[in-house]
Amino acid sequence: MTLKDAHGPYPADLLRLVEAYLARLDFGADGRAARLVEAMRYSLLAGGKRIRPVLTLATARSRGADPAGLLPAAAALELIHTYSLIHDDLPAIDDDTLRRGRPTCHVAFGEDIAILAGDGLFAEAFHVLLTRQSGEPAALLAAVTEIAAATGVQGMVGGQYMDVAGAAAADDDLRALHLLKTGRLIEAAVVCGAVLSGAEDVAPYRAFAVEVGLLFQIVDDILDETGDEAELGKSVGKDRAQAKVTYASRFGLKRARHLAAESHGRALERLAALPGDTADLRAVAAYIRGRRR
Repeated sequence: MTLKDAHGPYPADLLRLVEAYLARLDFGADGRAARLVEAMRYSLLAGGKRIRPVLTLATARSRGADPAGLLPAAAALELIHTYSLIHDDLPAIDDDTLRRGRPTCHVAFGEDIAILAGDGLFAEAFHVLLTRQSGEPAALLAAVTEIAAATGVQGMVGGQYMDVAGAAAADDDLRALHLLKTGRLIEAAVVCGAVLSGAEDVAPYRAFAVEVGLLFQIVDDILDETGDEAELGKSVGKDRAQAKVTYASRFGLKRARHLAAESHGRALERLAALPGDTADLRAVAAYIRGRRR
């Protein structure tokens, strides 16, 4: 079942599963930490298309598995993604004041609580995954290993460092930066969906996900130059103001759009190599290609 809007089709039933599961998460009843939990939930439940967890569930369903059975792993990925957004928005990094149409976590709760909210979400992600996700022990270990690698120095955090350090002097550096900062967690989302639904060879899934992650970042760079702040729900023009190297600044908007089209084409080619009904995965890729927020 897909949701059609101005941005194309999207697996609406999977999105609803994710939203309902996230809303039910309880991070503890100790009233002394109530303000911290409030900040965590403020950012976690701010909406969005939940691309990473939806990719996990869509991958599982393409393999004939019940997507509801992978909700803990899918939720863990969204908790980690939310933690990264909270920390990215801090004054020491991107200094953003708007996220998903409302004040960023540090604006609403203060920098100290925002830092702890991000830390808490990261820790709770692994707690949810390790205590609630069912599956064969080897598959669970593979999923935990995949997510841990995707979030560390050889993944999201390493890519974020390259970004803040301005370490993208060459075109290959720019691609590497974004494959780590943005693409690696998207890659983990698809790989976890595959491995937890019984896939023995995840290489074809990884190949598809790499292109989806690259596509996401190119489109994101374009939207930072051309998007509408009200529609995006976040500040625009930040990359240019901070003199960051992006696909738009390095290649220009026309070439960046062409690169996005090429990446989308490669994603579809790699999708064709996957077994089962991949309509949901195709729909997510189409949404990313045409998104305006």
